[in-house]
Amino acid sequence: MVIRTQPLTADAFAPYGDVLDCAGTPDKMINEGLCGRFHDRAALDFEDGRAGVSLFQAQPRDLPYELTLLERHPQGSQAFIPMSFDPFLVIVAQDLSNKPGEIAAFLTAQGQAINFHKGTWHGVLTPLTTPGLFAVVDRIGDGANLEEFRLEHPVMIERG
Repeated sequence: MVIRTQPLTADAFAPYGDVLDCAGTPDKMINEGLCGRFHDRAALDFEDGRAGVSLFQAQPRDLPYELTLLERHPQGSQAFIPMSFDPFLVIVAQDLSNKPGEIAAFLTAQGQAINFHKGTWHGVLTPLTTPGLFAVVDRIGDGANLEEFRLEHPVMIERG
């Protein structure tokens, strides 16, 4: 199976999570009018824990990309915020009776980040260039908050 990437837009990504960017007009001007605040762009959602910010350094991958593993976090949302302006690959899947269903792939634009809704099946953090640095906001707490699913047959992700 081959999946082609599509541009990351708020409408296309809505079933899976939130697109975080500075599109449109700021909600509020602050700091004596020198800073635009794009307010509350992610629906963070955590059970029995707290929000934490971690830093990840992921090895870059190439397209086409062979997808073999999907994961989800049943107890909390997870935001990937790149610490550079480099696009990255975002892979998601609909839930089909507690297994990944139809897979979609998105390429971010410069300055975009994402927040996966709690329980959303997704690929691993997949930068396409170095340095692969991301701030990740997710649930910190006791209990298992990671489910992995190995695909029976790899799926190729190609640039759309």
